[in-house]
Amino acid sequence: MNVSNSICRKRVRVSDYILTGIIYMCASVSILLLVGIVGYVFVKGIGQINWKFLTTVQSPTKGTFGIAGNIVNTLYIIVITLLIATPIGVGSAVYLNEYAKPGRIVRLIEFTTETLSGIPSIIFGLFGMVFFGTTLKLGYSILTGALTLTIMVLPLITRNTQEALKTVPESYRSGSLGIGATKWYMIRTILLPSSMPGIVTGIILAIGRIVGESAALLFTAGSSFLLPKAGEWLGKITESGGTLTIQLYLCMNNAQYGEAFGIALVLLIIVLGINILTKYLSKRFDVNSR
Repeated sequence: MNVSNSICRKRVRVSDYILTGIIYMCASVSILLLVGIVGYVFVKGIGQINWKFLTTVQSPTKGTFGIAGNIVNTLYIIVITLLIATPIGVGSAVYLNEYAKPGRIVRLIEFTTETLSGIPSIIFGLFGMVFFGTTLKLGYSILTGALTLTIMVLPLITRNTQEALKTVPESYRSGSLGIGATKWYMIRTILLPSSMPGIVTGIILAIGRIVGESAALLFTAGSSFLLPKAGEWLGKITESGGTLTIQLYLCMNNAQYGEAFGIALVLLIIVLGINILTKYLSKRFDVNSR
């Protein structure tokens, strides 16, 4: 072997060291920014977090401030949005990936889906206010906000499900069809379970977007912070309901900075919990890791 051509004898160029240093510097800046933001919110908001803050609603007459109503409204928005968006998004992805013939129409639908995911949320809010709130006469309500957010998260669920279905080997399809299984049976028993980690990831990412949304809900769901009365939990969806992000916005407008940082800390904890849940469920549903 010619020693002069050996990799061990080659010198590392100065530019390699420079680029490596830049990469480490960029990574360090990103980590420091994240730690700084989380740490600042934690220090400012931890003093506000207590049992009363989490389980009561604000009352000017009693001089109390709580976010229990906002937490319940956020849960309402999440559940209703996912109940509508998940079957539509997953069904659309299955149709586009398994039934529709590749061509201009499919490309048009995919382009439209990608375009929808890039539209500013405030435009969705204006559309939801005009169409669901005014035209359908739903007014400012949790249902109006959930229907608006359904349009927002549909592209996310659809695209994630499509990508998850594309990762399933083609041999799974041909093998199941070759032994006489129907196409729907193959999709239901093989494709969907195999692509479940990607589908679950898309759904949980949609939950993250729902939790963090404010602009669209400000125009559609309103800002009420009251808890539903006993026996009227279903009727609450037709009433106004402000989520945690809406209440955070209102607190900042009213110069209630301590309460605002407390709500921000609760939102950070929720987002962190969503990320942990995403990783856990992805591993739990990953059939290849068993």
